[in-house]
Amino acid sequence: MFDLHRLRLLRELKHRGTLAAVAAALSYSPSSVSQQLSQLETEVGVPLLEPVGRRVRLTQQAEILVAHTEAVLERLERAEADIATSLIDLTGTLRVASFQTAALALVPPALTSLRASHPRLRVHVTQMEPERALPGLLARDFDLVIAEEYPGNPNPRPAELEQEELCHDPLRLAHPQRAGTGGTADATDATGPTARLRALADHPWVLEPEGTAARHWAMTLCRSADFEPDVRFESTDLLLHLRLVEQGHAAALLPDLVWDGRPATVPLHQLPRGRRGRRLFTAIRRGRGRHPAIRACRQALREAVGASGPPGRR
Repeated sequence: MFDLHRLRLLRELKHRGTLAAVAAALSYSPSSVSQQLSQLETEVGVPLLEPVGRRVRLTQQAEILVAHTEAVLERLERAEADIATSLIDLTGTLRVASFQTAALALVPPALTSLRASHPRLRVHVTQMEPERALPGLLARDFDLVIAEEYPGNPNPRPAELEQEELCHDPLRLAHPQRAGTGGTADATDATGPTARLRALADHPWVLEPEGTAARHWAMTLCRSADFEPDVRFESTDLLLHLRLVEQGHAAALLPDLVWDGRPATVPLHQLPRGRRGRRLFTAIRRGRGRHPAIRACRQALREAVGASGPPGRR
């Protein structure tokens, strides 16, 4: 029989990439992790790691072992869910990761609902972009992730994760109040979504940083309108995007969740067809869907979505 603890260390190495990252995540020393994996190699009877420069990678046999470990851990997740379901009171800690706008608009009312219905459940929330949170879910840093998917830019769908739709969040063109001259005045007067975008071709823009799904979507949108945006500001903070638009410094592409049902403070316009909204969903590890804490959290988030209304548009 193989030692499950050592099998989990091998799995952690696959997902985190380095012995140092595994040690940091689990509060071990790198030498301790290395020693445990060496003992696992002795148990299995074949090499599990091979050096690549200063790092190591898993051998083919190690990959086979990790796949079986995933199946064992999934079964244990189901067992944990069944035990939790059999209890009267919902207790323990639920670890949730969420990107900013969902964390602002949906998570607080969901927490209020969970506190009222399950006062002994402890919910730990981390604000994190999906690009980092979903790998963290695979690495078991979180139990549930609230994530987003932009039009024309589908996310990878690892077999180890299960997704559930949360809502459709409309995206809109936002620009400063009519300035009287230049791009913003033209954008106000332009007819049609593509024409409004093109009218802002010479205006400064604020977008999310390079490498994010939101930035890829935004660049594709602008290029489809035949211009390259003048990106002068980059941030994952959409409240900063809004403030720059309000103060007349930039145009932006804002989701409705930014407003959280409040009246809009800048002009908003519909985007071209097929580019008008992002998909919000929750993701969990396969086997966790029946856990009562997961079910309760997803229900609370659905209720929060129903309570949030569209912005009052100009």
